[in-house]
Order: sequence, then structure tokens, then C-alpha cells
Amino acid sequence: MAIELFNHNGHVCLMFAHLSDEGGEAVQANQFLVIHGDTGAIIDPGGNVAYNELLLTVGRFFSPQKLSMILASHADPDIIASLDRWMTSTQATLYISTLWERFAPHFCKPGKTVGRIKGIADPGMRIPLGNSEIVAIPAHFMHSEGNFQFWDPVSRILFSGDLGVSIGTSADASKPITSLAEHIPKMAAFHRRYMVSNKVLRLWANMARTLPIHMIVPQHGAPMAGPAVKEFIDWIGTVDCGVDNLSQANYTVPQ
Repeated sequence: MAIELFNHNGHVCLMFAHLSDEGGEAVQANQFLVIHGDTGAIIDPGGNVAYNELLLTVGRFFSPQKLSMILASHADPDIIASLDRWMTSTQATLYISTLWERFAPHFCKPGKTVGRIKGIADPGMRIPLGNSEIVAIPAHFMHSEGNFQFWDPVSRILFSGDLGVSIGTSADASKPITSLAEHIPKMAAFHRRYMVSNKVLRLWANMARTLPIHMIVPQHGAPMAGPAVKEFIDWIGTVDCGVDNLSQANYTVPQ
């Protein structure tokens, strides 16, 4: 299913919410397409379970041969396990953290990625998209060591990767969450386990408050829009997670 998040003056943002594993064996994942004029970018294209349907669905809106880039928030299988097939079917360049640029070729046949991977340094970067751009925003340790989110300054959408994930909400993905209170129970357990520490969440929240964000769209679950954006930024900075919740009891030899 393709969900239109933004469409104005030739700039289009689409979310694909139900392409991964109809049987439920694999984790639900969203994929994204940003079109600006005659060029486009795929964000977190997913694994092989999503590839065929994603390629066909993208083709309804934009020729895959015109894709200029693949943007990967990090290197998990649900992010880029289908990389070999995208390297074959398009001429796109992969943008990924410098920590992962030498790991990404392991998803591909030898030689497939030569000259087609650009590493993103830790501070992030502005990536040209036609006469527009996509901004790679630092999101390290949320949850990956080298991790980026992608902010589109035209639509003011933040494609947030694993930050903002909700469980059991993908069926309502066409209706962004606008009030966070009832949504938190679907988010809390994931963030407490997958985010590394409250310190990085607070650092991220301070950075996010400096951006004009109209919508936060995670890689799993439902987008957040309207008042829920500020509510999420305020809430996430209060969450104890990851190493905050560990003790020696978590590190004992099994009996």
C-alpha cells in the first residue's frame, strides 16, 4: 500500500507500509520514496521479502532507473538486505554511515557496489536531490552505532528510522497519530530495549527542537503529526532505556 505523505509542486513523499511478509514471519517495516522533479531517493528499502512488490509499486509513481540514491539509516537486514537487487535494477548510489560502508557490500555479489557507496561521517551531511536536498541527521546509538535519520526540508518530514517505532499500529499507517498519550503504550517497551541510553535520547531531543518538523515517520508502525511531534520529542527525552536498565543480574553465566 502506498501512502502519500506530501505532494506539492513536483515534490512527493510516499510511504509503503504493507509490503513485508504477509504471513507475519518477518517484522513489519515501512519503506519510503522521495521524488523531486525528475530524480528520487529510496529510504530504507528493506529486505528481500519486500523487494519485488516495492519495485513494482515504486514504478507506478517513478521510474526506478531515475533513482539517484538509496539512503540507509543503518545496516540491519530489514533496512538493506535487498541491496544486491537494488544495485542491479538501478544506478543509484548508497548513502550509509562510514561505520557501515565496508559492511554493506556483504549484502551484494562481488564488485556490485564498487564506486557506488558514499559514507556519511558522524556529523551528518546535506545530500543533493536535484535542486533540493535531503539532510542526514545524526542519530547514533538509536539504536545502531552509526545511525542517521533523514530530514526533508521541503515537506519537513523526518524519516526517523527506529526512533518513534510503534508496535501493532501499521494497519492505521494511513492515519498519522496526532495525540501521543494513547500511543505511548505501543512505543514504550521497544524504546526501552532498543535505544542505548537516556543520554542519547536527550541529546537527540535537544537537536530535534531546533528543526521545523511537521511529521515524524519511523521505519516500523505509524507516523506522528501535528501536536504528537512535539509530544514525542518531549516524551522520548524522559525514557530510561538500554544500559540505564542493566545491572550485574543481566550478566551472569546461565545455569
